[in-house]
Amino acid sequence: MSHKPRMAETPSVRLIDLKSKSKSYFIVASVEVGNTTTKCILTATDLEKGTTYHVVKTVRMTRDVRQPKPGEEVFGKTLTGVELSRESVAELVKNTLLEAVKKANLDIEKDIHFVVRSTGVVAGFDAPEEVGEFIKALADGCLMAGVPPRNMTPPMSQENINPRFQKFSKLNKVIFDGAVASVLPPTGATGVEIVANEMEGELATAGIKEGAKWLDVDFRNPCLSMDFGTTLDGRVISPEEPYAKTIGNFCGYAGAIPDAIIRGTQLVDLELGTALDIFDEKPPGMITMFLKGKKIKEYAAHLLEKISIEKVPENVTRYGSVPVNPAAAAEIGVVLIGCDVGTNGSKMDELTELGAQIYKEEGLKVLFAVIDEVMAGIIYRLVEVAQKEGIVFPETSIGITGRAGISGDKPKLVLEKLETLGLGDKIEEKVVFVDDGLARGAAVMARCMNSLGTPHNPLGGHTGGKCILKDRIKLQSQ
Repeated sequence: MSHKPRMAETPSVRLIDLKSKSKSYFIVASVEVGNTTTKCILTATDLEKGTTYHVVKTVRMTRDVRQPKPGEEVFGKTLTGVELSRESVAELVKNTLLEAVKKANLDIEKDIHFVVRSTGVVAGFDAPEEVGEFIKALADGCLMAGVPPRNMTPPMSQENINPRFQKFSKLNKVIFDGAVASVLPPTGATGVEIVANEMEGELATAGIKEGAKWLDVDFRNPCLSMDFGTTLDGRVISPEEPYAKTIGNFCGYAGAIPDAIIRGTQLVDLELGTALDIFDEKPPGMITMFLKGKKIKEYAAHLLEKISIEKVPENVTRYGSVPVNPAAAAEIGVVLIGCDVGTNGSKMDELTELGAQIYKEEGLKVLFAVIDEVMAGIIYRLVEVAQKEGIVFPETSIGITGRAGISGDKPKLVLEKLETLGLGDKIEEKVVFVDDGLARGAAVMARCMNSLGTPHNPLGGHTGGKCILKDRIKLQSQ
């Protein structure tokens, strides 16, 4: 059966409206340094309606970051081996942020109300806690760009919020207690992070919740989110109220897999090249798919044989190159689900070799069709493992974001494969595909930190349920 995927794309707001005194736009800058790209995306939330709009986006290739200077400490690398220092990352962040603000014709101090920063560069770290150093480098860059420190931390009281937005804030009723869109982070009593890119998973989940609003899909708890940037992140969320728990985490490789395959074409740099460099938005035509469909599935099956998707073993400290703490996860009842190629990428070269063979025999169009089939198969297997672990409920919605999960023909293939898992009728109403999940999530996190909720259009709570503001007030009063 053919399904029509539900794809959320944020409408753009007119730049002239951002400074209108009759509108209450809360403008947030999301700054993310990933393994492949470094982005700054500005969003504007209409606090009257609770809807978030796109303002501008600037994207740079992370591989173009300047090399560390003599005397600077290299504290991490990207998946492709690009060395990073605190100073070089800070400069990259500053320049990317300033470019976005200039493009929008805004003032960084007066017009940008909040800045949220995150990173997907986790492969070069030895433990989840070390990501904290990277976050400090991101903060340095924001400060160098002229962001006031108050615009990067939660306000202490309603009086500390921009006077223009105080009437929308519920901070005098509920404080920010760490829950973003009514989901608690999986740190537990130990306080130990269980996966290095936890914040990315948090933002992606919140961003998918916001993106689903544009599709009239109630993507609240329980839900399952997956972000297919270069590395994989995401969460599985329980149905509890007022705060749900994170009961599952995803980690490992995502976009790094098509990147490795596409390097076999030798059309991109053999070390730093990515599928983005030559990506073609137009999928193969109907005739090509009819003639090559069986061959495409065979090639995809060969590639998938090299890829492991499983509950992360408890005896590892790194899975799919991402630092993890499975023991801490088990202690607090969180299921870690990972995607690896061999052991920490040991079979990536085999993906490249197969990519070269497919390209030589069938050409680029078919190779991209194979990649779509592979990524759809990975998504299917990730959900299947979560289902077998008992953390997918009948009412669980599924959200997917990230370049390697929503591009090309992947959404249609994903729906066809997920339908076989028995997740319920009308699979297209349970699965959403969202662009820029991290940036959307940054806007949601900024609103949560400032208690800028919209009870008439809630992001938190249970699917089909009411706003949880009263329950939160009662809980915090206890």
